[in-house]
Amino acid sequence: MFIHSVLLDAFPVAARIGERLKEMLKNLSIHLTETRITLGVKVAVAIAATIAIFGQDLTILFNDAFQSETTSHLLAIPFLFVYLIYRKRKTLRAVIPIENKDHPKETRHLPLITGILLSITAILLYWHGSYTFTPLEYHMFALPIFVAGLTLILFNPQTLRQLAFPIAFLFFLMPPPSEILYVLGTNLSVISSEAPNVIVNAFGIPSTITSEYGNPTIVITRPDDTTMPFTVDIACSGIYSLIGFTIFAVFIAYIIRDKSWKKITLIIIGLPLIYLLNILRITTILVLGYDYGEDFAFQIFHLLGGWILIFLGTLILLAISEKIFKTQIFTDKKDRCPQCNLKSPLEVFCSKCGRILKPPKIKLYKTDIAKISIISVCLILLASIQAPVFALTRAKPIVMVNNQFSTDVLPQIPDYNLDFSSRETEFEAKAKQDMSLIYLYTSYNQSKEPVKVAIEIASTKSSLHRWETCLITWPVSKGYQTKVTQIELKDIKLNENPPIISRYFVFTYIDTNETQAVLYWFETATFTINSTLQQKYVKISLIAYPEDTNNLSNIENQLVNIATYISNYWQPIKTWSQITMIISQNGATLALATTTVLMGTLILYALETKRQKRANTNAYQKLSKPNKQIVDAIIETEKTMTPTLEAIATTYQKITGKRISKEQLLKRISEIETTKIIKSCVANRQDEPLQIWKTALL
Repeated sequence: MFIHSVLLDAFPVAARIGERLKEMLKNLSIHLTETRITLGVKVAVAIAATIAIFGQDLTILFNDAFQSETTSHLLAIPFLFVYLIYRKRKTLRAVIPIENKDHPKETRHLPLITGILLSITAILLYWHGSYTFTPLEYHMFALPIFVAGLTLILFNPQTLRQLAFPIAFLFFLMPPPSEILYVLGTNLSVISSEAPNVIVNAFGIPSTITSEYGNPTIVITRPDDTTMPFTVDIACSGIYSLIGFTIFAVFIAYIIRDKSWKKITLIIIGLPLIYLLNILRITTILVLGYDYGEDFAFQIFHLLGGWILIFLGTLILLAISEKIFKTQIFTDKKDRCPQCNLKSPLEVFCSKCGRILKPPKIKLYKTDIAKISIISVCLILLASIQAPVFALTRAKPIVMVNNQFSTDVLPQIPDYNLDFSSRETEFEAKAKQDMSLIYLYTSYNQSKEPVKVAIEIASTKSSLHRWETCLITWPVSKGYQTKVTQIELKDIKLNENPPIISRYFVFTYIDTNETQAVLYWFETATFTINSTLQQKYVKISLIAYPEDTNNLSNIENQLVNIATYISNYWQPIKTWSQITMIISQNGATLALATTTVLMGTLILYALETKRQKRANTNAYQKLSKPNKQIVDAIIETEKTMTPTLEAIATTYQKITGKRISKEQLLKRISEIETTKIIKSCVANRQDEPLQIWKTALL
């Protein structure tokens, strides 16, 4: 009867518990749904804004990366970027709901103002870059700045702090200057030829080093007395593999869970590692060529491309990290707090380790809706006046008709006769271009210099090289005397709206004393080739050989005149608004102005923070002794360890000699928080969010 009575009494209790659990699950479901919607909306706005402004630049970059080995490493950056954010998902989930309501009025809105200034500075840099000869470099430099500003606008400083490394990782998208590539590539190609040559000689394979077009060439003599030359140019030097591997080395060093000195050491080890692998690759090719012939050797060479080197280097670096430095990429389950899994799902954080178990709900406030609305309006306005990376053409220049090259690709200019001259097939193969065509404008009355027009068409921008880089930067990087002497180098605007910026380069050949003037620029055009439309990148170069070098202004005017005819003939597809023109022309000055205001804002924030800490220090002196002891315990804990609730309680006991329950300690900490002397924070330990407290004192 007793058991029967207990069961009867238990049923109503169980029913009430069931109803309570049902209500809790319902509330939890609503909580999760609202959080996901709010977070999804903010993330979608951030992605949409970035693509709207930088979409065409990213399209150019990744189109190059898909078709060119030199930039193929860029394909990995989006995946690594997403993984970096995924690794921080728990900490981000904990810091995103943090609000600035408790901050002093003087500094409460400064993060938002900072985000706006960062975003405006990035857009100004973008527009300024569009008005220069190197727009893509400016645009990619502005991308991380814009993302950082947008993060501050839509979220908070704590979120930006957690995303600092992933956002900085986007700087790897910026194309490295060709001058640096040539200098590094040249030095690497020398070592990449000398080391394999010494190794194969040690194996008894006869080889010598010569030079071809300024590049070291290893020539081995096979058993049948035939020779096999292997030219170690910049592409074979390993410079592109080194750049790609640097990205992976930095990525690995960041994600391993260990001390900073180990991370830095891994990067230092990784850089020579990939270079040694490249030397090993070249040595293997030479040995295979000696034994099996040139065709087989070069098949293996293409098989062992840059991505294979990067993959092998990454595996070796991971092995070194794990076996020698004893590092971990993922958290070991045995290192996790055993009490976390025993906690009730209603507890906000673990009182022992401080890990946040239930982050606050992410709410969509009226201010968030206002921000999203303003960003959307700004994006619409920017999209309507945005400048293209390169001038786009409305016309569809006709290159070939019935497999015959047509002069319709260029305009007929008064007083000039236009003829097709030649197709440079050998140059096409070396530069990896689709076509390299030469046309000739000759004056009817021979009063003006004949002008060659070189039209270089390629599927990737990286296949179109700059004149001054090829003639001056490249040989200087090789340590050779240049064959030309530069007379003049400047940028000239061909078209006002949209602005088409060309580069004017005048030089004299040292051997022949012949002067050459070149005016060239880049565009994006849809060409008609045998009735087929193909959108390509194009470099147009106007070339003249002035006899009278004392009056080069006449040649400059002649080239600019012809170039203007050509740019008008190709019909730029989009004109810029007057405000875009004004902003682009003054973009550098305006960006400097916003940066100055930004620095002033940060200085103001630092001064206000210092003032608040001084006020907190005075308030600390007025606290009761028990509350002072709590603050002292937090101060001492900050010096040696992460100030979690457990750590603060331990320090408190050491200072006072008294034990305090965690519940009582948390209650007293919450009371002191209202004085602003201490503040609740979220720390990141191995990508796990921890609930901690810090003091705000001088």
